[in-house]
Amino acid sequence: MEQHLYGEEHTAFRDLARSFAEKHIVPHHDRWEREGIVDRELWTRAGEAGLLGTDIPVEYGGGGQLDFRFNAVLDEELVRVGASGVGFGLHNDVVGPYLRELSTEEQKQRWLPGFCSGEIITAIAMSEPAAGSDLAGIKTVARRDGDSYVLNGSKTFITNGIHADLVIVVAKTDPDKGAHGISLLIVERGMAGFERGRNLDKVGLKAQDTAELFFDDVRIPAENLLGAQDQGFYHLMQMLPQERLSIAVAAVAACEKMVEMTVDYVKGRTAFGRPVGSFQNTRFTMAELATETTIARTFVNHCVAEHLEGRLTVSDAAMAKWWTTELQNKVADRCLQMHGGYGYMSEYPISKAWRDSRVQSIYGGSTEIMKEIVGRFMGL
Repeated sequence: MEQHLYGEEHTAFRDLARSFAEKHIVPHHDRWEREGIVDRELWTRAGEAGLLGTDIPVEYGGGGQLDFRFNAVLDEELVRVGASGVGFGLHNDVVGPYLRELSTEEQKQRWLPGFCSGEIITAIAMSEPAAGSDLAGIKTVARRDGDSYVLNGSKTFITNGIHADLVIVVAKTDPDKGAHGISLLIVERGMAGFERGRNLDKVGLKAQDTAELFFDDVRIPAENLLGAQDQGFYHLMQMLPQERLSIAVAAVAACEKMVEMTVDYVKGRTAFGRPVGSFQNTRFTMAELATETTIARTFVNHCVAEHLEGRLTVSDAAMAKWWTTELQNKVADRCLQMHGGYGYMSEYPISKAWRDSRVQSIYGGSTEIMKEIVGRFMGL
């Protein structure tokens, strides 16, 4: 489908991202999958290439382009090459806006240049062993002690958790207020009492470092409070629509890639003396998947356009997130089926796409939570 969302500058950026991926990611990703983590050097190379912090002001080392389309282009190009272990999306699309919008001038000068150069890798820590989408249920607590906060608790399923030098930690600073007593605190590598647990063994996203984090009386300077104390819930609600849009962008790109690779496969694979693609069931299945993917692309591009104008609603972002990720799982399953037994073999890209797709409808807010959000916006 012809896209009208992007201009010449985005096409040039796509060429840059594609060239970077082909040179610095594709030759190494299989090894990263086996090792469970990407080379840290990749981050500084991405910084040198201008792929990190495109929306961060130029004075802090960023690209100065407050335009989510650049984020979307990079997300799409990473999906195109199957680079599911590269955590640039979390860094750029999720953590970046918190630092850009909520940090003080002193914090910006301290953190943003490294953020853009790749020397500071970031993460955000919300989920806990007993609390995922339920922010009121988190147990991590930070109490004020003089000019510091003392942080205790644990987090899990943290993307970029092993590599991260800077982690935005969601903690209760006023436990009596539940979700409305939450603050965002920056924990930095090397702080006493900050420990990393396992690099978690996942079904998919094998090259992505997803970790447990532990905080035992971590003393955090008051200057590392991000935003306002006890206003963390409102900060999260402000930023979550872009995170969910980012996931939707990746989901649609994955659908497009899986459809493309499956059409190529069924054209070349024969059964009963004819191409598998010539059977009516195959044609109908692929036509259905292509149609639904095109519809999803149209809605997601609309959401990106709305986001550019500051009009993307929490409800629309939730719709985009749940619909596209559920579609991604459907496309992955149907496309693997079209590959027959070979689809179940690890060396075929569709099997990796199938494994990597499954988590999309879980993180960033599960499908069930997204439907709750939409329903509430409908007054139900």
